[in-house]
Amino acid sequence: MSNIDPMTLSTIWYAFQSLCREMRSVMTRTSQSYLISTLRDLSVGVWLADGSTVAVPEGLPSQFLGTSFAISDIREMYKDNLHPGDVILTNDPFHGGHNSHLPDWGYIRPVFYEGELLFFTLVRGHMMDTGGSFPGGYFANAYDIIAEGLNIPPLKVIKRGVVEVKIDTDAMIATSKFAENRIVDLLRRYGKDTVLASIHQMLDRTERAVRAEIAALPDGTYSGESSSDDDGTVLDEVVHVRVDVTIKGDEITLDFSRSDPQRPGFINCVYASTYARAAAAVIVYMDPALADFHNEGSLRPINVIAPLGNVTNCKYPATVGACPISIGGQILESVVEAMSKARPDRSIASWGKHRGDYTFAVDPRTGERYVRTTFDYDGSAGAVWGHDGMTGPTTITTLGSVQRGSIEEAEIRFPWRMVKFETRPNFNGHGRWRGGGGIDWRAVNEGSDGRMSSGSSDGDVVQGKGAQGGQRVPRARTFVLRGDQKIRVKPHRMTEIKNGDVVVKLSPGGGGVGDPWQRPVEKVVTDVLNEKITPDVARMVYGVVVDPVSLKVDEAATAKLRSSPPSQRYEAVINEETLDIEMKPSDEQLEKAQ
Repeated sequence: MSNIDPMTLSTIWYAFQSLCREMRSVMTRTSQSYLISTLRDLSVGVWLADGSTVAVPEGLPSQFLGTSFAISDIREMYKDNLHPGDVILTNDPFHGGHNSHLPDWGYIRPVFYEGELLFFTLVRGHMMDTGGSFPGGYFANAYDIIAEGLNIPPLKVIKRGVVEVKIDTDAMIATSKFAENRIVDLLRRYGKDTVLASIHQMLDRTERAVRAEIAALPDGTYSGESSSDDDGTVLDEVVHVRVDVTIKGDEITLDFSRSDPQRPGFINCVYASTYARAAAAVIVYMDPALADFHNEGSLRPINVIAPLGNVTNCKYPATVGACPISIGGQILESVVEAMSKARPDRSIASWGKHRGDYTFAVDPRTGERYVRTTFDYDGSAGAVWGHDGMTGPTTITTLGSVQRGSIEEAEIRFPWRMVKFETRPNFNGHGRWRGGGGIDWRAVNEGSDGRMSSGSSDGDVVQGKGAQGGQRVPRARTFVLRGDQKIRVKPHRMTEIKNGDVVVKLSPGGGGVGDPWQRPVEKVVTDVLNEKITPDVARMVYGVVVDPVSLKVDEAATAKLRSSPPSQRYEAVINEETLDIEMKPSDEQLEKAQ
């Protein structure tokens, strides 16, 4: 059908977008886990029966952009044995799930209308625990993915509306039923032919728009690179992700062939996870006006190459527990660096690194064991060309869709009392546009002795990059304070935790974009007044002289200072004795030269 009137087309399209947002709302209002109900570590979407993406307006790219591969496997596995009322559960990254790691459980529901399979819906959420050798699923030294937790290939947990397996995920199943009802209502209102024709028109329109965006970029190959501190098994050995982004006409190819081979540790990615993040990183460079319209049409011009056996496309039974952050984040960062070279006027700096904390102990208030998994202590967003980085969004791999929790709720749920939760001045990458603020998070363990995995943390060694002359992300640190002891906790390690211990997580903000010397004087002064930077950093990093008492700018001294480029650049460094943020001469230029 080509004669659909614009009002009907628009109504049907936005109905699917609205449906997805309602699905997320239903999940957050009916679920109970801290990760899903509060932090919103979940994703939803709608696909056609052939796996074409219809609507994915918000969520974590790794949780939904690879669902087309999962639907293809489900169709092949069940063939004609799919029926109204079926619900399929899967979390297996290798066999039918095509997600990033085992804690992300997905419920996929086929949607029928008048006996014909027309759609699939997905509700995927991060479960607090999936079994395995360490609760939470973030143990670096699991022998294989079976040791990481329960592997669930596509399994019917509801057959024709009858519950086959009872598990504590009723909210996801109910949300998928809610989505089915809404889709069927839409089909009844407009008819199958009109709805499907509208969707195909929107897919084609989006493809044309995205191809035009790509065609506007200069042809060529642009490279990017990012790294993880180590893989958790082979310690203190940096793991690299490298991408070559080739733009030719209206298509773009992202080739990860130069990345490191897959690792013995738990940071490996499966192809669908890499594909999802790589495509998402390209899409963020598109016109923001397209944000509500991305679908299968957006993906058609994007090709992702990741050879089997590579850290970005590992072989079964490789462990993948940390991959959403460690390597998943690096995939996004490497593509962002490459795309910033192709499109400097939309440059994006790296975000602050994740500071994982997967604590397993006993809550004395209830006598029950608990697992704590959260993003509360992450750093903040990197700057983009024309805008400072936001303070608050958690990790680039979530693209800001995961939220932080409240102190009060965290203290109710877990036996930890918050000591400090605040931003720190200067603790970010500086630039013409500076990164969002770094976070100082501290809490005391009022529960039992236990174990704490630093899981998918990163950034103690490797620093995320700035863009167009902006500063990189400062290094992060985690400590356990036990009496007079200060115990350093590195990423991807296991640590004993004692009652009364204070855990300190110093998580830097994002990188900067553009030369800090070019930041407008009035913005620098505003940053000093708002305690985002100190007067000495205003002078050393930005070339703006601010009186430390009156906080007024010395215009003559500033003009003189800014009349010539600085001979030395400075960046934020954590003093490990005092835990203060200090400015030290940067060795970035020397490292680049080497």
